[in-house]
Amino acid sequence: MADGKTKHFKLVLLGNASVGKSCLVARFAKGEFYENQEPTIGAAFMTQTVNLGDFVCKFEIWDTAGQERYRALAPMYYRGASAAVVVYDIGSKESFEGAKDWVKELLDNVESITVALAGNKCDQPHSRSVSQEEVESYARENGCIFMETSAKTGHNVIEIFTEIARKLPQQTDSKQDSGGVGLADGQAKAAGGCCG
Repeated sequence: MADGKTKHFKLVLLGNASVGKSCLVARFAKGEFYENQEPTIGAAFMTQTVNLGDFVCKFEIWDTAGQERYRALAPMYYRGASAAVVVYDIGSKESFEGAKDWVKELLDNVESITVALAGNKCDQPHSRSVSQEEVESYARENGCIFMETSAKTGHNVIEIFTEIARKLPQQTDSKQDSGGVGLADGQAKAAGGCCG
């Protein structure tokens, strides 16, 4: 694939502590899962590509810390982002409420951003406290992509990042240091289903 066919997009992961943001990005970028992942301090950075055939989407990924004490740093990471993955734990109603706060903050503060909601830990259906239907409805109303994922099994991990890549504008420059432009087209993809 020619280098001119590689488009760079800044992507940020947001969500409460312990919802599996770092595990999700490690599964996507490295194909690995760590049972006892240490909490992220500040933010971690990595890159990964998605090949869409006619071009390669290179994500420059900022995995932010979920602890409340780091929340004030988040705008520094999501500023200029083309996309965001907001992660919640399907077994925690509180984490879904936190995810809704993040979605609102992104939509209020970042122009033209593609937002995806990841309902993580769907390999643990017995602990579910957030219904898929409730999130599908919320995602539709807010123009978010939505999938339930499992960083542990890999369920829908590559799929959610691929769907984000498809939604991003294809007419961008080859290199964008600030993260460039995103696209919020008002359509939600209520895909996913659950592991089980």
